[in-house]
Amino acid sequence: MVYLLLIYGLLLGSFYNVVGLRVPLNQSIVKPRSSCPGCGHTLTALELIPVLSYIIQGGKCSRCRERISPLYPLVEASTAILFLISYSIIGWEPELLVALTLVSLFVIIFVSDIKYMIIPDKVLLFFSGLFLLERLFVPLDPWWDSLAGSAIGFSLLLLIAVVSKGGMGGGDIKLYALIGFVMGVGPLLLAFFLATLLGAVIGMIGLAAGFFQRKKPIPFGPFIAAGALVSYFYYDSIIDWYLSLLMGF
Repeated sequence: MVYLLLIYGLLLGSFYNVVGLRVPLNQSIVKPRSSCPGCGHTLTALELIPVLSYIIQGGKCSRCRERISPLYPLVEASTAILFLISYSIIGWEPELLVALTLVSLFVIIFVSDIKYMIIPDKVLLFFSGLFLLERLFVPLDPWWDSLAGSAIGFSLLLLIAVVSKGGMGGGDIKLYALIGFVMGVGPLLLAFFLATLLGAVIGMIGLAAGFFQRKKPIPFGPFIAAGALVSYFYYDSIIDWYLSLLMGF
């Protein structure tokens, strides 16, 4: 079953690449078939094998030899790894379905935000319906923590957007409302803190190294995803560590 989860992760990661790249452009995720962006060569079944095809082809199109973006195998491998991490932490429990859905959402957002700096409303709306159904059958304890988390996530990010005069985009606001619904108030607040901390540290390092330019926006979606997943999986451990640290002083 674990190997099956790995295979599903690789295959879905390939599909999530398509969703993240096409939905922001209002393109169909079904047609046309995947092709080389350079020469338009329609990819064969062998060329669509996640990760492996990229390695075999040396990261280049088999027809025109134009370099293929490493984003594709990165997303495929990351999805599979995150699926396995979800299972290793949660096991075969109903909450695993919520975890896999959350990972799927963040992978798609990672692709769209890295490529276009957009968190598509269509993606958020689709996953909102999934999470609503899942939390009906696998509710938080207490159940109202979902509603409180969603309200606080939306209000907090809206306040920051107003105060900073656009420092947070509408996609970020809606995404945090959804995160709050899935995770509840405590993990939501920790997720926001971790995302902000990670974004600040990576941003300063990127500026110093010349990867980022001043006064140019940086995609915040990947930091949101990283902070939320760490909080979702390790919230209790982090809080216990923090409390023991406080008691030590």
